Amino acid sequence: MDKNELQDGDRCNVVGGTHKGKSGTARDLNISKTGHLTLTVVQENGERFKTLAKNVIVVRQ
Repeated sequence: MDKNELQDGDRCNVVGGTHKGKSGTARDLNISKTGHLTLTVVQENGERFKTLAKNVIVVRQ
């Protein structure tokens, strides 16, 4: 996923990794030390988790 496609505040679904099947709002986009784009996903219930951008797809409304 390219950073130009994913922006802070976008709705997203996690399609891979530990949190597969979860969804929420993308927050706190960051480039890690290894060069990967990471983000925090905030679910509707307020629960937060971090994941890699390659594991999410943006839900356009």
